Order: sequence, then structure tokens, then C-alpha cells
Amino acid sequence: MLATKHLPRTQAPGIKSLRCALPHTETLRPDPVKTSIPAESAFAEPAAEAQKYTRVAVLLHWLIALLILTNVVLGLTAALLPDGALSDTAIRLLIDTHKSIGITVLGLAILRVLWRFTHRPPPLPAEFPGWERAAAHAAHVALYVLIFAMPLTGWLHDSAWVAAASHPMYLYGLVPWPRVGFIMNLDPATKEQLHNQFGALHTACSYALYGVLALHVAGALKHQWIDRHSVIRRMMP
Repeated sequence: MLATKHLPRTQAPGIKSLRCALPHTETLRPDPVKTSIPAESAFAEPAAEAQKYTRVAVLLHWLIALLILTNVVLGLTAALLPDGALSDTAIRLLIDTHKSIGITVLGLAILRVLWRFTHRPPPLPAEFPGWERAAAHAAHVALYVLIFAMPLTGWLHDSAWVAAASHPMYLYGLVPWPRVGFIMNLDPATKEQLHNQFGALHTACSYALYGVLALHVAGALKHQWIDRHSVIRRMMP
């Protein structure tokens, strides 16, 4: 009978190495998906929007500014050009366009004030000292007063023109626009006097507007480039 050797009991080959090769179950679990948004990101956009004017306010602001600048160019062109530089037809077109833009600014300014009363503007940055807040408020009040005064004095000036009755006014050559009735009905001498007075007042308001606009722009640039408090972006689209 052949003797048999008893082999020691061992594990099946490769089992131990296979266990070592397999990763633990914990490492096979996928990383949880982060769905929460940090508080800074969640509130950053609403906070930025709260510091800006509404889209309607921004549109009215820049449209009024563009029309005023256009009227400044037209008014200075009519006043500074030497006699005979333009034909009578061209001068008439330039002046009538100036009047039409002025009436348009008056209408847009009314809408702007109504919108401001019903939609609170964003507050100034907290870093502003008291005197700068007061100066900014005074500049805004002056701008509104002059934006209304300019077209109104121009309208009164045009209504007191002795030839107004024979030269009806049309907005952009299309829409009839009335003059101020009680001025139209005054005697010619009084109308001529008022025409000169309203013209002088209109000119004074224009120069005052230039000065306030210059201060307004200078203040905005100071806050932007020197103080590093961006107030310009509050009025950007």
C-alpha cells in the first residue's frame, strides 16, 4: 500500500491576493453631490440688484441725458453760427427740432419723477459721509428743477414769439403742439417783452444745467476712481 502524504490545509490560491486587490466598500461609494449653495453666493445676486436702479429708471435716465446733450449741441449751433451760415430752411429745421426734443424731455422727466416716487431708489453706500450725501441730494434736486425749467421756459419763450400765430408748432414735423394760450393772447408789445425775458431765463437755466451736470459727472468719477465706491454701476443697464 502506498503511503500518502497529508498536505497542510491552505486557502485556495489567489483568494488572499484577490481580497487585497478589492477596495473596501466604503471607497466604492460615490461622493455625495453638494446641492447646497453657500450663503454668500445665494444672496450675492439679490444684494447686487438691490443696489441698482430699476431698468425703467436706467432707461429714462440715459434717454433724458442723451436728448439733453443733443439739444445742447443744437442750441449752441443755432446761437454761435454766424448769420448766413445756414439757409433759413435749415435754421428753421434746427430750431423746430430743438423745440421738439425739449417737449420730449419734459414728458420723459414727468415719467421719471412719477417712477421715482413709486420705486424707491437704491441707497448711497454707507461709506459716504454726511456732507456728500447732502451734496448728492442737492445736486439731484437741482437737476430735476433745471430739467423741468429748461423746456418750460423754452415753451413760454416760443409762445411769446410775435410770429407764433402764423408759424404753428409741430413735434418732429408731425404732431401739432399748442402754445401757451394766455401768452398768445397778450398784446404784441407785452409779448415781445416776455419773449426777451423768457429767452434770457432759458439761457440762464441752460448754463446752470451745464454747471450742475459737470458737478454730477465729476462727483460720480471721484467716487469711482478716487474713493473706489462704484456708484456708476447703479445706473448701468
